[in-house]
Amino acid sequence: MSHAEPNEAPRKLYIETVGCQMNVLDSELVVGSLRSQGYQLTNDIRSADTILFNTCSVRQHAEDKIYSALGRLKRRKTEQPDVVIGVLGCMAQKDQSKIFERAPHVDLICSPGQLARIPEMIAEARQNRAPQSALGLSRTAGTRLNILDSFESYDPSREPSMRPTSFQAYVRLMMGCDKFCTYCIVPTVRGPEQGRSPEAIFEETKSLVDQGCKEITFLGQTVNSYKFEHGDGRMTRLSDILYAIHDLPGLLRIKYVTNYPKDMTDDLLQAVRDLRKVSPYIHVPAQSGCDTMLKAMKRGYTVDDYREMLARIHETVTDATISSDFIVGFPGETEESFQKTVDLVREARFKNSFIFKYSPREGTKAFRLEDDVPEETKKRRNNELLAVQSEISQEDNAAQVGRVEEILVEGPSKMTLKDEEATHSPVKQMTGRTLADRIVVYQGNERQTGQMLPVRITGGTPFTLFGEVITHELVAVG
Repeated sequence: MSHAEPNEAPRKLYIETVGCQMNVLDSELVVGSLRSQGYQLTNDIRSADTILFNTCSVRQHAEDKIYSALGRLKRRKTEQPDVVIGVLGCMAQKDQSKIFERAPHVDLICSPGQLARIPEMIAEARQNRAPQSALGLSRTAGTRLNILDSFESYDPSREPSMRPTSFQAYVRLMMGCDKFCTYCIVPTVRGPEQGRSPEAIFEETKSLVDQGCKEITFLGQTVNSYKFEHGDGRMTRLSDILYAIHDLPGLLRIKYVTNYPKDMTDDLLQAVRDLRKVSPYIHVPAQSGCDTMLKAMKRGYTVDDYREMLARIHETVTDATISSDFIVGFPGETEESFQKTVDLVREARFKNSFIFKYSPREGTKAFRLEDDVPEETKKRRNNELLAVQSEISQEDNAAQVGRVEEILVEGPSKMTLKDEEATHSPVKQMTGRTLADRIVVYQGNERQTGQMLPVRITGGTPFTLFGEVITHELVAVG
C-alpha cells in the first residue's frame, strides 16, 4: 500500500550508495520495497522528501564522504522538517549512536541485516518525529542463533533501475563473514556467515533471467565459502549452485565474487572449467606476500598455501584470469616484507590488483596495533606496487592483440558520457566485457547495448583493451 493519499503527490526517494557490490544490491532491494509502497526514485536530492545513504566502513574516506553529505543537509532539515534522512548499511551498524551525535538531524539508522524494516521506520520517523534505529546484535551479545536472527537475510522485490544495467544483476548467496581478519570490519557490521537456501537462490536467479538478465553475479564476502546444510545431511556448495542454474534459457554469463584462498576447492574449479557460461575470472585476495604479515592479518594461510592454490587454478582452469587485493603499510610491515609482496605480484602475474594503503579502523583487532608505517612510506609502497602491476597488466593486454573475443556490450564508455558532443553523436565509444572480465572499448552505437558482439582486439592500456567489431559475425542476443 502506498503512503501517499489518493490526491497527494507520491513520495520521492533519493538514495546514494558507496562501497561494494553488496551495497549496490542492498540499495536495489530497499528501492524495490519502497517502490511497492508508492515511492518514486529521483536523482535530484533537492526534490526528494526521503534521503537515504547506504554506507561503507571499509575505509575512512567513505565515512568522511557520508558525514560531509549529512552536514550539507542540516539546514534543509531545519527548513523542511518533513524530509526523512536515513543512514543505512555498514556505517550504521559500526557507528550507531555516534551518527546521531554528529548529525542529530538524521531520522533513522539501519544495519545491513535489518533493511526489511526501512519502510516502517520511514513512516514512523515521519509521523512521530523521533529517531529510529534497527541494528544487528554485536558478535558477543548472545548465542550465534540470536545473532544470526538479528542479521536476517533480506531479498524482497527487485528494482531493475538500480542495477548496473538492465541485463546484469547481482544475487546474494550469503551474508556475513566468520574469517575475522584483523584489519576488517565486515564480520562486525554484517554479522555471522550464513548461506541462503539453494531453492531461494535458484528462484531469484530464474526470475531475473525471465526479466531479461543475461549476466548474473553471485555475491558473498567470501563467496566460495558458501554452504547450505540441508536437514537430511546433504550440503550444497557454490559449485552445486553453478551447475543448477547454468542451463537456464536466456542466461549467458555467470560470475562470482569475492573468493577466499583456503576455500578454493577442486569441485569449484572443475565447475568453472566444465561450465561454458561461467567466467574463468577469479578474484582471490592475497593481501600480502609475507607470512609474517599474513599471520598478523589473521588470514589463515601462508604464501606457499596461496601459491599452491594458484597452481591448482591454472592446472584445472587453463584460461583462468586471476586478480587480487593487497594492503601495504600494515602495522609491522618492513621493507623486506613489502618486497616479498612485490615478488608475489611479479610471480603470479595477476590480471589486475586492487591495492590499498592500510588505515586503522575502529572496531577491528588491528586498531589496537601501533600504526607504525609512516604515511609517506605507505604512499611510496602503494605507488611502487601499482607500477609493478600496471607493467604486468600492460604486457598481459598486449598479448591479447589479434584475438577475437565475444563481449557483452554494457553501453557508452565513461569518456563518452562525459563528452557532451560525443553523447549526441550516433557513433560512440562503447564498452563491454569479455567472459574473462577484460574491459573492451570500441566504436559502435547504443543499439548494441545488451548484445553479444565479436570484436578483434587491436590494442590496449594496462586497464582497457581496444577492439573493432567483426560485423559479418555479429551475434545479436535477446
